[in-house]
Amino acid sequence: MNRMIKFTAFATLLVIFASCKESVTPTLDVEGGKIEGIELDNSVVYRGIPYAAPPVGDLRWAKPQPVADWQGTRKCDNFGNAAIQAKHDPNDGVYGTEFYAEDAPMSEDCLYLNVWTPKMASAHPEKKLPVAVWIHGGAFMAGWGHEIEFDGDAWAKRNVILVTINYRLGLYGFFCHPLLSAEDENGISGNYGLYDQAKAIEWVHNNISEFGGDPDNITIFGQSAGAMSVKYQVASPVSQQFISKAIIMSGGGIGGLSLNQTGNQEQLDAPGLDMMNMAGLYTLEAMRAATPEQLDSIVQNYQKIMHRQLPMRPHNDEVFAPLTFDEAVAQSAIADIPYMIGGTADDLANLDKGCDKFAFLRNSLSEQPTFVYLFDAPAPSDGRKCLEGSFHSSELWYVFNTLSRSWRPYTDADHALSEKMVDYWTNFAKFGNPNGNISSTSANDSLIWKPCTIEEPYIQELCR
Repeated sequence: MNRMIKFTAFATLLVIFASCKESVTPTLDVEGGKIEGIELDNSVVYRGIPYAAPPVGDLRWAKPQPVADWQGTRKCDNFGNAAIQAKHDPNDGVYGTEFYAEDAPMSEDCLYLNVWTPKMASAHPEKKLPVAVWIHGGAFMAGWGHEIEFDGDAWAKRNVILVTINYRLGLYGFFCHPLLSAEDENGISGNYGLYDQAKAIEWVHNNISEFGGDPDNITIFGQSAGAMSVKYQVASPVSQQFISKAIIMSGGGIGGLSLNQTGNQEQLDAPGLDMMNMAGLYTLEAMRAATPEQLDSIVQNYQKIMHRQLPMRPHNDEVFAPLTFDEAVAQSAIADIPYMIGGTADDLANLDKGCDKFAFLRNSLSEQPTFVYLFDAPAPSDGRKCLEGSFHSSELWYVFNTLSRSWRPYTDADHALSEKMVDYWTNFAKFGNPNGNISSTSANDSLIWKPCTIEEPYIQELCR
């Protein structure tokens, strides 16, 4: 009996010790107050950090405002809400099956980010670790920063801090209306989601030293609409000063894939005015008082009657995006930094020529390198043809080293490719060079990823 009591007491102590070990993480001071994270295998993760005030009430359809202070220490152990978006059907095509098998909690209160930092990094701020900020895709209508395929532990293992963000989508992120334009000091409405992204990047610049990061070494990267967002950010006078490197994944280069709205502000405001008038909402107070459910019904009714979609995407304006990306590249108005750009072998559109054009034009205008890639690793499937190939977004499991979370029967060769790609991406974040801290031009190795230039249009193939 005594032996049993001693054994039980010893086991209890082990449990207590283990739980204490997991809960002891650095308490950091960031905008708003103190935060505490949780330990993973290679990192400490801080989930659901607010980077701006909740965009609700009078802040619906307003530029992001500073976060409100909180009392005590905020335990950042749960991801923040995803932006409001349509519910996903897990059996609906590739993306429901692939990434959206389970929806995240959604709310207008969605301006949160997540930080994975190497263990003990915050105790050694003098190391100034490189930082990468991920902007998710989803056609500016869907997605969130903690989808199943996103994770920062493998990045932290390589001494790169990863940040993923949420931003406003659809109606809440890109709605235009003449009353919203009239209340803005520059006479502009829409693009709230782009301003959210810029606010998050600025937050990282202002706070990342607490996590052991270097505020002067921030790489932004994204895929699909996230890549188009990167293109907006590097071309924007609002945010480009905070960016030291950029990766554009399946977002095209010069020409090609675009979700950009066109027209002047009056033209962009007109559909929003018609829709709200049709719903009997004639004031900003009435529009901001409507519930998300009411707004969804208003949008659906408008689109049914008018037989057209309400445009809810970014557009060029006079402040955030005075030039299109193509114009900004040609006029050397984008951030003059190293770039990585590419796509998948079975992408949504023929993006490779646009990526090449971008690299060639940059090569003629700047001494900063551009690295171009093509991902060609057809996804192993279960026989369903629609889920095969190197389709748009299929590289995400590899970039974040999360193949083990997928239902697909990935092989050792896939895991080896993922390790190589995480090395490339994190090396680029560290040095602006996917090979690491070496000269791409002096090495005589066929495995070296060379910049894409007019004289040598090198494309790095990423395959098993």
